[in-house]
Amino acid sequence: MSDIVDQAVAALNEKMSGADFGGTAKFDITGEGAVMIDASGARAADEPADVTLSADADTFRSILEGDTNPTSAFMSGKLKVDGDMGMAMQLASALA
Repeated sequence: MSDIVDQAVAALNEKMSGADFGGTAKFDITGEGAVMIDASGARAADEPADVTLSADADTFRSILEGDTNPTSAFMSGKLKVDGDMGMAMQLASALA
């Protein structure tokens, strides 16, 4: 597992603490690995999910640090979404 995945798991668990997220989401970090998010939090794993968000490590880091808006990243093509768009929007608001 890469340092980037480890950092993403820690950052997502902090951001999702107390958030009401009822589905499953996967962050697919190109060339690094995947992070799963569900009601119990974030963990390094690559499993089927309701929605998969794919981007490079720099884009994910920027989103997690609050420098990049997830919706803007999606609209500019830096973030790809596959699956339940409503779930992606719910996740984006939880991460804001």
